[in-house]
Amino acid sequence: MTLAARPESTVPMPFANNFFLARQPILNRNQRLVAYELLYRNAECDGAEITNGMAATAAVIAHASELGMEQVVGDQLAYVNVDTQGLMSDFIRFLPNNKVILEVLETVEATPDVLARLAELRQAGFKFALDDVAGSSESLRKLQPLMDVIKIDIKQMSRETLATLTRSLKSPNQKLLAEKVETHEEFQHCMELGFEYFQGYYFARPVILSGKKIAPSQLAIMHLLDLLSGDAEQRDIERSVKLDPLITLNLLRLVNTPAVGARFRINSVAHALIVLGRRQLQRWLQILLYVKGQQYDTPLLQLATTRGKTMELLLERLQPSERISADIGFTVGIMSLMDTLFSVGMAEILGSVNVLDEVRDALLHRGGQYGDTLRLIEMIERAQDGPELTALLHKLRLTPKELYACQLAAFEWVNEYRLGVNEEPQR
Repeated sequence: MTLAARPESTVPMPFANNFFLARQPILNRNQRLVAYELLYRNAECDGAEITNGMAATAAVIAHASELGMEQVVGDQLAYVNVDTQGLMSDFIRFLPNNKVILEVLETVEATPDVLARLAELRQAGFKFALDDVAGSSESLRKLQPLMDVIKIDIKQMSRETLATLTRSLKSPNQKLLAEKVETHEEFQHCMELGFEYFQGYYFARPVILSGKKIAPSQLAIMHLLDLLSGDAEQRDIERSVKLDPLITLNLLRLVNTPAVGARFRINSVAHALIVLGRRQLQRWLQILLYVKGQQYDTPLLQLATTRGKTMELLLERLQPSERISADIGFTVGIMSLMDTLFSVGMAEILGSVNVLDEVRDALLHRGGQYGDTLRLIEMIERAQDGPELTALLHKLRLTPKELYACQLAAFEWVNEYRLGVNEEPQR
């Protein structure tokens, strides 16, 4: 494939020296990815605190103007935090109003100036979400008519309080978003209450089902991965691909897309395997495990591929002369969510596929350099900062600037890959 990440070209500005980006997914009732909340964290701070609102908004605006918001969030919307100072600033108009939801922080008071500013920005095409609504107030009464989304932190209240608050806030003019949804039970409860959007990592938590077996189609992919890792003969790989019609169809579909760059129509498996190459075939098969019903836009797939690519880029920086380490990093990242995907324990999954001891240690115990790198990415996903993250960066000998560059390059690669595999095959 011709898709290549360019971490060196994506470090945009001085504040990248100390900050990293947490990109938290927002799902709809069909559990499809619709947006990301963008949170900028200080990698050198002493406690779990977000940067001040103006600095965070400035960081987002810098991305939008220099990089393009599409690189960071793809086709999805971006929720961008704004405090009173950011809301009243002139530079907020540099944000693309068709790509962002301005998330008004709970510290913003509904003064006449603020209400006038919100009305002005709505007239300019911006949409708004109100953050951390915990109960009725005079400020809420004034702000709510100007909002498109109301966010409720479900961790801060009992089920009874949540139900009462939800009933009081329901309106045809605003949609409700439940944040910090961490279990499937919480998701179902919020669905029953009428929430439209959900933020949290419930979708990435494994629900292990007793007696659950990996599907035959997934076993076929894992068998192919075994052949590739064992450096099998090309004819054996081709034979294994042809045994599974779904793999064959997807392979031909993939190689006949602009992302791969074939000059003419490819109709045979043998030719497709030559064009794709073994390294990209292995990577594509790992991603294909997450694909259900031709849907390449599920949040679990997005999270797994982003983990894999970020780990690959970080390992390239840590061990620039060892290409194999970067490839192993990609494998660890994308395999780290397979227990969630299969609803089977990780130990059982690793019993079905031949992996290196370092990979096994990273996935089961977060051990070794691969385990440390995976743990770093998991902390970033949840917007954790403070001494533990700083210590981990120092242990890995990574600067926040390097981390930031790899994040942005991974986002870009995942967006391009998704667009490539969603293209219709050439006729």
